[in-house]
Amino acid sequence: MKRRIGLVTLVVRDYDEALAFYRDKLGFAVAEDTDLGGGKRWLVVGPADPDAGGCRLLLAQASNDAQTDRAGDQTGGRVGFFLETDDFERDHAAFSAAGVRFLGPPRHEPYGTVAVFADLYGNTWDLIEHAR
Repeated sequence: MKRRIGLVTLVVRDYDEALAFYRDKLGFAVAEDTDLGGGKRWLVVGPADPDAGGCRLLLAQASNDAQTDRAGDQTGGRVGFFLETDDFERDHAAFSAAGVRFLGPPRHEPYGTVAVFADLYGNTWDLIEHAR
């Protein structure tokens, strides 16, 4: 039996502003964007490489105050998302040029090269190239 996590929901304040960040700043591709009616969409994004595998994000627009309050703090301040790369320097430079906000300089750790960045709402991500 094969199993994998296919999607993780990320609560966003606005579909289009979230899409602009993930597509235009991080280079993610839109895997699906379906109008569900009533202002809701099924909006799935992920790394543009179709062979990369792994999990994708379901961008879910907040529909009440409790959800809106969670946008940007879905993991209680911990790094909640990990974007793996095969070329840290390339992606760090591209993200920086696109205006992605890094919270500190790159670090070289025994497990690889990593830098923490924040998405448009403040959720924190590791950009990481694993040591070989």
